Amino acid sequence: MVLLSLVATHSNVDLETVARLSVGAPQVPSAVLADDRPVSGAVVLSTCNRFEIYFEAPSEEDVEAARSAIISTISSYSGIPEPSVSSAFVTKKGGSVAKHLFAVGAGLDSAVVGEREIAGQVRRALIEAQASGAASKGLVRLFQAASRTAKDVGARTVLGSDGRSIVSVALELAGDISGSADWSQKSVVLFGTGAYAGATMALLNEKKAGEVAVFSSSGRAETFVASRGGRALDSDSLTGAIREADVIIGCSGSDARIEATDLASIREGSSSPLVVIDLALSHDFDPAVANLDNVELITLESVRLAAPEEQAETLRQAGELVQQAADDFEEQQNTRAMDAAIVALRKHTQQVLDAEMKRVRSQHGCTAAAEEVELALRRMVRQLLHTPTVRARELAAEGRQDDYTAALEALYGIDLRPAAEAEAPAAPSRPALHPAGVPHPAGSGDPAQCPVSHEPPAAASA
Repeated sequence: MVLLSLVATHSNVDLETVARLSVGAPQVPSAVLADDRPVSGAVVLSTCNRFEIYFEAPSEEDVEAARSAIISTISSYSGIPEPSVSSAFVTKKGGSVAKHLFAVGAGLDSAVVGEREIAGQVRRALIEAQASGAASKGLVRLFQAASRTAKDVGARTVLGSDGRSIVSVALELAGDISGSADWSQKSVVLFGTGAYAGATMALLNEKKAGEVAVFSSSGRAETFVASRGGRALDSDSLTGAIREADVIIGCSGSDARIEATDLASIREGSSSPLVVIDLALSHDFDPAVANLDNVELITLESVRLAAPEEQAETLRQAGELVQQAADDFEEQQNTRAMDAAIVALRKHTQQVLDAEMKRVRSQHGCTAAAEEVELALRRMVRQLLHTPTVRARELAAEGRQDDYTAALEALYGIDLRPAAEAEAPAAPSRPALHPAGVPHPAGSGDPAQCPVSHEPPAAASA
């Protein structure tokens, strides 16, 4: 299996493109897996400033076809031509996939470096993919490792210890623009009831905002405020709340965008300043509201530019933890991929041993002498397999598993290509071991077929 990812974030494309690519994001994994395509699993990570899809291809030969399938699916949902979709993404493969996701989960790739919200979004992305049946075993391991790395970075560095997030920086900006950090006198209208709206409400409560009214075009405002506080708005009360608001915050990303002309009409005759915070990737507000009198607009780009920089030493420590975690994950992947080769070599050797023991028994019967021959051969096979097994692990750690499998094919004629199509289990089960340490043959060596005791002599076991 080959891990890949397609990455489009605030650092390589504009947020408008990210928003367009994200259309239909929840349906992409299932759609890709529904057809007979060379994709073994897929997980989408879609946030306010990134759209990333992680997927597995069965083999190196399937990589390009798998990527094309993902691009085609995203194009069909977003309406963006395939060449444009392809050029918007940065493609990562192998070890760089884990390193990038681990950095993302730890907050190192965020607009607000060190923000902790992204760790929860990484966890939710995996949960959603598992619920739809789109997450392969390899992707589950990848995302679980990313969550562990995020916890490790949080525990071993001061990154994110101030609790900074996109929402917190936006509210700090709003306080600076209004000339007062005292939220107790501010009237706020909040659009949306999702994760960002919840985080925003939590911070507004911490700041003891004077009044917070919540509107949801989906009708979930009543349920939202019941557990978080605030006042629910409907279509009739929304206009009045906007007219009296000091701050309006958009977190919904709905299609019902507030146009500049509508906001100007609602606020006509009001001389009080208004701060509009638009945290929705697809924009809850017409960007032209920034041109209205007495209106200041804060966008995701504003937040990115205003986000404080973390100390260089903290970033270095976090980066080292991420790199080490990515290296460990890659080593584990290589070792797991080598399991099939080790099992194939053992199976090949076992077949040779079985054939030889069949010949011995056909000449000497099931005798004590035949038993001693079998014990001796098994000890020899165990010793002969020791070095190739250890070397397999060493080469896997160096990322040279292809050298090992090529050697098996050249020396023994063992073809691992069919085995590579099936993912090796995380902890491969072993057949029952003979006392000498080599799997017991299912045929003539079975104790049920030979009355001679298989226990080695006491002196041999000492």
